[in-house]
Amino acid sequence: MAEPKITECGKLLAEKGLTIAFAESATAGWLCSEFALSPDSGKILKGGIVCYDAAIKEYLLKVPKDIIEKYTPESAEVTKEIAEKLKNLIKADIHVGVTGLTTAGGSETDDKPVGTIFVHIILKDKHIPHRREFDGDPENIIHQTVNCVAELLMDEVSRTD
Repeated sequence: MAEPKITECGKLLAEKGLTIAFAESATAGWLCSEFALSPDSGKILKGGIVCYDAAIKEYLLKVPKDIIEKYTPESAEVTKEIAEKLKNLIKADIHVGVTGLTTAGGSETDDKPVGTIFVHIILKDKHIPHRREFDGDPENIIHQTVNCVAELLMDEVSRTD
């Protein structure tokens, strides 16, 4: 069964006749899986790509290597790129990119500690970037991210006609 916020979000997307696709790094497919468990999945979910490794971002999604090297694979800039490039692979009304740090050993710094998550939503042609810092173990960080994305989507979708 999907998280309650995902079920609520899925219902809203279905009511608005919107479809969704994901490019996930830090969440490693968890968002797509949660939306697949929602009762409205068949009406809204187009698909998703797990691009955990930077090479997948570069080779599959065609994120320029210089952007990954300049900003790091876990950055707002790369998250925007994966959301934009996803549009070329999966046709949907909403494209969501997620990167971030759920464990140590990535590009963490004092300004970007473990728990930092970047979300970039493209709702039709509107770009909605978002950065959050979550606490906890990797599973808790991912769980919080999934709920955060559902909340962001519901806020944005409820404002559109």
